[in-house]
Amino acid sequence: MAEFNWQTALLGGGLIGIAATVLLLFNGRIAGISGMVNGAISLSREEIWRWMFIVGILLGAAVYEYGLAAEATPRSAFAPAAMILGGLLVGWGTRMGNGCTSGHGVCGLGRLSARSLVAVITFLITAILTVFIVRHSIWDFRF
Repeated sequence: MAEFNWQTALLGGGLIGIAATVLLLFNGRIAGISGMVNGAISLSREEIWRWMFIVGILLGAAVYEYGLAAEATPRSAFAPAAMILGGLLVGWGTRMGNGCTSGHGVCGLGRLSARSLVAVITFLITAILTVFIVRHSIWDFRF
């Protein structure tokens, strides 16, 4: 397992905060990734800013991974089927919760939204319970 590096964590968190603030200031939009991806599917000219933000996220990750990172990011031991199922469940949950961790956790809490606070607490409790069940279950989740 890679060691925690507080400098890169602080830099990454700061960049996320700056990106969310710039998007809100110049576009009046919340940087919720699930809503951004959902809106980008329309492919309309007015929604080009969504694609620019998504491409920026991917390029930023690639620049870090292949240019700035001191060592390679550790790979997950989960099977692809479990990762796909998890991704679909997260997508379903973001539709039910009317937003994702980036929208509620970064932007909503920054705006002191009570609804976002409830959503983030729900996300955390669900994540803690999921990890507990997966790690302490008699079932094998490597399908």
